[in-house]
Amino acid sequence: MISKLARLFLFLVLCLCPFYSVKAADRPNIILIFVDDVGYGDIGCYGSKLSTPEIDRLATEGLRSTDCLVAANVCGPSRAALMTGRYPMRCGHPISRHNTPKYAKYGIAPDEITIPELLKEAGYYNKMVGKWHLGFHVEGSHPLDAGFDDYLGLHGNYSASHADNRTLYRNREVLEENIAFEKVTNRYTEEVVNFIKEDRENPFFIYFSHHIAHTPIQPRAEFKRKSGKSGGVYGDFMLELDASVGRVRAAVEEAGISENTLIVFLSDNGPAKLGSADPLRGGKYVTMEGGHRVPAIFRWKGQIPAGQVNDAMITSMDLLPLFCDVAGVEIPEDRSLDGKNISNLLTGGDPKSPHRFFHYYNGLNLQAVRNEKWKLHLPRTPADQPYWARKAGANRKKINLTLKEPLLIDLDTDPAEKKNVIAENPEVAAELRKEAERIRKEIGDIDVTGSDQRDHGLVNPNEKG
Repeated sequence: MISKLARLFLFLVLCLCPFYSVKAADRPNIILIFVDDVGYGDIGCYGSKLSTPEIDRLATEGLRSTDCLVAANVCGPSRAALMTGRYPMRCGHPISRHNTPKYAKYGIAPDEITIPELLKEAGYYNKMVGKWHLGFHVEGSHPLDAGFDDYLGLHGNYSASHADNRTLYRNREVLEENIAFEKVTNRYTEEVVNFIKEDRENPFFIYFSHHIAHTPIQPRAEFKRKSGKSGGVYGDFMLELDASVGRVRAAVEEAGISENTLIVFLSDNGPAKLGSADPLRGGKYVTMEGGHRVPAIFRWKGQIPAGQVNDAMITSMDLLPLFCDVAGVEIPEDRSLDGKNISNLLTGGDPKSPHRFFHYYNGLNLQAVRNEKWKLHLPRTPADQPYWARKAGANRKKINLTLKEPLLIDLDTDPAEKKNVIAENPEVAAELRKEAERIRKEIGDIDVTGSDQRDHGLVNPNEKG
């Protein structure tokens, strides 16, 4: 097993090698724009009536995925899976955290290997701007502990319930207390744009983690009432996001680095109450496609052919092996990764999915298994669910919280998951049940500890408090 100390030693040795420094300069910059609670149907090029020209332009100039799945339908676990290339159950972070004593020691595990730690081995400068939500105040779980060289942002969701939730940090230090939320997106965007404009010899990785479109839904004044009556305040918020994306793209163009910069646009999970997952059903908090299938766009001029629309099943966990591949870094061999390298898919070499199966967890509960065509929803009760999925309340996207019988869905013909076809396809259901048993034994379930499941350390994890 390669320790973090050994990795650091290897990095220092490589940095002292003149040959390596030349090679590092040829490796692409990577910008990951990670948005919050933005649904499949919230973006123009995915069918929204709202115009999002800047995000759509990225798709026109690159590849738009129609079947990209995130590993969790809520913020924290989705981000842990993104950073590690591993399911939340495997990397020990299946529950979203809060600023309460229960979560005082709950963060991304220090010995999990993250994207920025791996890219650092290839000489990348790693910058994070925005929402972390993985244990900022937990020892060993800060962005600087996870491989980032500098950080600017709010550590979690913005809210009035806790003063620290309104504090802007620079690395580990308080930069501004009680920042007005309307200022946040512009502050972040200025930070990213100014960084891109700087001269540097080595490549960079920017993780730009937006708060849009998580609550509070508060666009900056210049965007208010810009989306019309049909768009409302949520549409205005999306226009602010689109403008930010446009400024980042323009900065890359102006710096003359478009052909050496991979830009990825991705959402962390499906939409909350105000957003849209159309034509999918469900959203944040549930394991319907609307909770896990998100907009995902890849743009790299000269490397990713423009105008591609790809229907293959990919995942957010694929970004770690993808980024390692383009950076020339070997992926870790001392642990299981759930992500696959999608380089050939993006460049048009092999448009097929590298995944045989995908597993839908809600907290600790395995709720569905699919291959590309078929999805099997497993029986569940409210008692199996994490706190965020116990009751629907007034949220119409929270559906199928209880299932007495399994549902088999043909996603090719029924992406809205309305028709149960299990009676007509018993062999398919049997294959997916077999896979459910396999993954349950490997990474666990609500009442099963898996052979490769990392301990999350929480008492009564399904309960919020």
